[in-house]
Amino acid sequence: MKSILFWLIPIALSAAPADDSFMIKGATVHTMAGAEMQNGSVIVRNGKIIGVGKNLAVPKDLKVIDGKGMHVYPGMVDAATEVGLIEVNSVRESLDTTEIGKYNPQLVALTAVNPSSEHIPVTRYSGITTVATMPEGQVIGGQISLMHLDGWTTDEMGIKPRAGLQMRMPVIAAGGRGGFVASDSSDGGGGGAFGRPSFAEAKRNYDKELAELSEFFESARRYKQAKDAKPAGFKPDLKLEAMIPIIEGKEPVMVTAVKEREIREAIAFSDKQKIKIILCDAGEANKVTKEIKEHNIPVILGPVLELPSSEDAAYDSPFTVAADLHKAGILFSLGSLRGKTNVDSRNLPFQAGQAVAFGLPPEEAMKAITKNAADIWGVGDQIGTIEEGKWADLMVTDGNPLEAQTNIRQLFIKGKPVDLSNKQRDLYEKYLNRP
Repeated sequence: MKSILFWLIPIALSAAPADDSFMIKGATVHTMAGAEMQNGSVIVRNGKIIGVGKNLAVPKDLKVIDGKGMHVYPGMVDAATEVGLIEVNSVRESLDTTEIGKYNPQLVALTAVNPSSEHIPVTRYSGITTVATMPEGQVIGGQISLMHLDGWTTDEMGIKPRAGLQMRMPVIAAGGRGGFVASDSSDGGGGGAFGRPSFAEAKRNYDKELAELSEFFESARRYKQAKDAKPAGFKPDLKLEAMIPIIEGKEPVMVTAVKEREIREAIAFSDKQKIKIILCDAGEANKVTKEIKEHNIPVILGPVLELPSSEDAAYDSPFTVAADLHKAGILFSLGSLRGKTNVDSRNLPFQAGQAVAFGLPPEEAMKAITKNAADIWGVGDQIGTIEEGKWADLMVTDGNPLEAQTNIRQLFIKGKPVDLSNKQRDLYEKYLNRP
């Protein structure tokens, strides 16, 4: 009798449907790859989408989730953030965004991510399933990593550990918001208002920084040539080794360039170095749409709910940039970037929603934080839309996720249901129900 039970138990377990296999039936499906589908179904097996459509047959071995009255969207993607790298801003030991030195291309953000970060479940609660987490640095901070927001280890979370290089374009840091008055000294020396350097000094510093950056790229090319020659006693250099995919055009450089002048200089630098770039935090990209379009450069905008970048800018300038880029036919996405707190990523859908109020079509706003973000980071064949063969990163909602009153009813990452509980929700319920 014992031997019979021994064989029956594993048979029963194997017959049970897997956690990452199911069918959502009767929902409004927003694939982001075409028109929305009323009364549609999504079939998932082993974490991958194997069927999307109407009147699909129900596989006998899969559990069925009733989607009547619900909406199904692909999980959202924060195209540039620091989720997982920062826990408490005021505690230096919990910050893993920046390392010493100007040039650190060999550092990979994913290796510093804390899978147990309290910010991850808070971010997931808004329907965000994937983030491009990025390091910071004086010039080159390291490799941006694309990762799922679920997993015990960084290996489980990683989608593309080396998605691109983070770089800050040198700027002429002479002025400042609120007005800067440069020194009148004839030799261009001396400080300006508020102790800032004069324009001449700032320009010299800028030229020096740009020359150093150009030389670093040239050093990488010389290193590659030496490596290809395979000389005896060749010593690898981790920093220059990490630059090879960049100078070969296999990986992009995400360049932070906010103002119009910085954007133009970033484009000129990419032309000179013959590298692929992604413009990041490009708040004045709408002033350079012709050049950006001609070079086919993607743009990651920062938060929409921000003040204008300068005192003479239009009051609604941060709100309208997304619509302007869409009209120009430029591929763009949104990122939470470096907010006041690391949980700013959870506001991603509402940032996109604000852009809708200022001219961006709702469908394009949703694409900006799903399909477009995946395409920009080169993983559009894996995530970003609800299509066969892609990971089942799905959110089930009771309305439009760009609206604050909408609730995320269920969330799936790689087909697995994700617990939506988090510290902020627990605290809310705790104090809501206090005696």
